[in-house]
Amino acid sequence: MQSTSPLTIEHLPAVRPDLVALGGGSRWRVERCSVRLADRFASDPEALRGRDLSTLFAGSQPSLVELLREVVEKDALLSGVVLRLPSGETVNLALEPLGLSDDYSGYRVALFLQQHESEPPGETFGLIGSSPAMRDVLRKIERYGPTEAAVVVTGETGTGKELVAAALHRASERCDGPLVAVNCAAISSELLESELFGHEKGAFTGAIRSHRGRFERADGGTLFLDEVGDMPAEIQAKLLRVLETGCIERVGAEREQRVDVRVVCATNVPLEQAVGEGRFRADLYHRLAVLRIHLPPLRERVEDIPPLVDHFLRSFSKKYRRRIERLTPEAISLLQAYLWPGNIRELRNVLERVFIETRAEVIGARAFAEWVRERQAFASGGQSRTDAPIVPPYPLPQTERLLEAPAELSSRDRHSHSTCPVGLTREMIREALDYHRGNLSAAARRLGVHRATLYRYLKKLGIQR
Repeated sequence: MQSTSPLTIEHLPAVRPDLVALGGGSRWRVERCSVRLADRFASDPEALRGRDLSTLFAGSQPSLVELLREVVEKDALLSGVVLRLPSGETVNLALEPLGLSDDYSGYRVALFLQQHESEPPGETFGLIGSSPAMRDVLRKIERYGPTEAAVVVTGETGTGKELVAAALHRASERCDGPLVAVNCAAISSELLESELFGHEKGAFTGAIRSHRGRFERADGGTLFLDEVGDMPAEIQAKLLRVLETGCIERVGAEREQRVDVRVVCATNVPLEQAVGEGRFRADLYHRLAVLRIHLPPLRERVEDIPPLVDHFLRSFSKKYRRRIERLTPEAISLLQAYLWPGNIRELRNVLERVFIETRAEVIGARAFAEWVRERQAFASGGQSRTDAPIVPPYPLPQTERLLEAPAELSSRDRHSHSTCPVGLTREMIREALDYHRGNLSAAARRLGVHRATLYRYLKKLGIQR
């Protein structure tokens, strides 16, 4: 049982695998290991032979055992995985199924590791996430990128469809050519034809000079048509002709000109439904939908929220020239409980808002209290009774206290500083003070609260510095 994907230097970082795993289900062991990988565990290949992989890679993210199980189930190459080792080191990982062992005792999978340096942890092709759904997206990008076929990217608003188009362009042989994007819904039908195909001087009133359209500008590269489902019917017919002939004709021109363009489209509405309703041409649909990539909504991959948060915090730290280290676990849980109708775009906006409002080095759940109240008010006014709540109850026992600021907090504390959930324990405070040798400001930053808030807790709990 062999994978249909070739094992080549182009796809993988080494000809010989760093590790061959043997097993099945949740039980895997080392069949053989390279010296290079053994050195990472301060051991030698013979000593690692037979070791249980769930123990050897305990704490790795994502779970190595789950990756092995996925490879066996799909019997296909899995690459583009960013793996965080137990040591904290991040590597690129590819896994190749080798079929059953000679004695039929289990499945064999080859693992190839490469130092991960070009992109931040959890980021591949400029996309962030290692959930099963995102691994499927990344796998398709790697396979579809080098082809010339048209691709339709589907997904809700804010899921990052333009990033996928950019990733497909980077993974293609056209990567040195231009990537040109146009939003078909943002341009009036009267102007869209000229914007896509260009026009000659004097072609219509106001055409005081000739204009190169997006197809011409994308020659030798990739054209990304966003919201293609909203394209007017007359433009659809002209787009179909370009895809069939490889030629465009400017508005007002007397001759066609050839262009070499790969088309990637995106839509947040089902094109099949649009075809059924007569709003989208069936022949154009079949031309465009040769390959498909579906981007899952954020609510279906909540395990990707922590790396997305880290990415945005790094971005905002550079933008605003000050650093916020992290969100508390309670804050992460709060974000994972929300349904994110605006997806990653909404997450970014919320985090930027809280980043600007926060002066502590750690953002706690209470920093999101005002936003939560706004979302709950919005949801209660705009949802039907049968809908799932956009803002579900917090999953933690102290939920209600996460929403409410304590009565004794001043207005300044309430609006300018993030705090941990109300209910800091004596042990938490004592540990922070001991760590910073009694420095109140440093301990407050460690706990994610304002200095004045921590001081009140010291008095309330009778803690001496």
